Amino acid sequence: MTNNQISLVELIQILTQYRHNIIVNIKHLQEHYQRTGIKRVKGVRNENGELLQPWLRTEYMDNAEYVGMGEFQFNRNTATINMLIKRKVKLAKFEDQTPTLEIAGLLVNDLNSFNNYTIVSDGKINIKSLQVKISSKKAFDLLKEKGVLDVEEFDFNAEYTIQLDNLPLVVANSCYSSIDGLFNELAEIKVLTSIICAHLKKESDVFIAAQLDEFQKHYLSKNIYINFPTTNEYTDINEGLISGTLDSRLSYKIDIGSQDILNLSKLPSANKFLNRMYRLYDKETGEIIIKASFEMAFDQNLAVRHRLLSSRTKITKVDEFMKPIFDDFLGLEQNGIIAGILKKVGADSLAQLLQDKQTGKQISKEEMVAALTTANKKLEQYAENIYQDKISPLVFYIGCTGLLPDQMEAKAMTAEEAAAKYPDLQFSKDEQEGTFFAVGDSMISIYAKTEYYSKLTSVCIDN
Repeated sequence: MTNNQISLVELIQILTQYRHNIIVNIKHLQEHYQRTGIKRVKGVRNENGELLQPWLRTEYMDNAEYVGMGEFQFNRNTATINMLIKRKVKLAKFEDQTPTLEIAGLLVNDLNSFNNYTIVSDGKINIKSLQVKISSKKAFDLLKEKGVLDVEEFDFNAEYTIQLDNLPLVVANSCYSSIDGLFNELAEIKVLTSIICAHLKKESDVFIAAQLDEFQKHYLSKNIYINFPTTNEYTDINEGLISGTLDSRLSYKIDIGSQDILNLSKLPSANKFLNRMYRLYDKETGEIIIKASFEMAFDQNLAVRHRLLSSRTKITKVDEFMKPIFDDFLGLEQNGIIAGILKKVGADSLAQLLQDKQTGKQISKEEMVAALTTANKKLEQYAENIYQDKISPLVFYIGCTGLLPDQMEAKAMTAEEAAAKYPDLQFSKDEQEGTFFAVGDSMISIYAKTEYYSKLTSVCIDN
């Protein structure tokens, strides 16, 4: 790094600050873009492997050479940065391009498509440069001052090249805050959001069931996002083969956990844990519901109790962590965990409704769905803030440098050594080949996983 050179992370902070004043040459980006995953195409395959196209398609409203600067996001457990570009689209019939303007009483002439472009993939530059136009002289002057632009005069009509592959990814002496306690906080939020999402799987606080069915027929989610079915472009990857247009690479995962639970992937889904530890039953007949789910919780005739566990059931640290949260939510034990989580993220309305429900007050389904939906958004945003502010930058630094920051002193351990010292940890096949660091009350794990991607063989413009 030279004296006036900035890191890629610092450049992205500037681009984020001025993203409304910068437009990107999307055609140049697409022509030179290398995918980091397997290309997927819209549709489903029949039993013969033939691709069946959806009966609707999307068409860009702008069809322009330039699009607005996207939003940048650090990946949660790899040294990867994505740029999410949003563009206006309309729906039209695949056969004759007849536009679809209204679905279930809702105008759908203002939809968005979202495309992720990977700037950095596993600590390596994936996009060498961006061709941009800049409408703000302040942004131009700052980029020039930082050595990113090598031109003298500002010209809002000119196209500038922002070179990315000549920048260091991170600052060598980067400082990171302590991660103590963050895993437990994120794990509590994940468990609660899993419970809430299981309740809301087929529910909406805006639309009725018949409308949701219409949206599904037209490839729209209940949040009015386009949701076409997709499949791998190449069928051979599904059979364990790699075609000549595919390649593989090692992706290094960096996870944060505790000394009892290695990472968040160890937490089962809400419905799976419900069936493991609890029983839903009919209040009148006592009949036990086989394959219970939280969608059934809106049925006033059902009640819940603890499951009678056999002597062969092994209680894990994951069970011990999740059970108090479930007990509190289900009203089997009032330990204050749920109220504490909800109040911390500002979801007081759901906290109050759950308290009222436990005192026997009748709560309408509509009222509960609305409170659950609001709480879920606030929980997800709270968790996202933790990742983007504290976890992801650290993950990015470790993935780019192969080192822990200077202020984090810890001895590397193999899976065998970590298991001997922390016997409650559970390791997947990939994790068994990893490296582990005990940092404060947290555990940082680094392990490799094989990923496949479609090689760049021709110009690829998504639609």
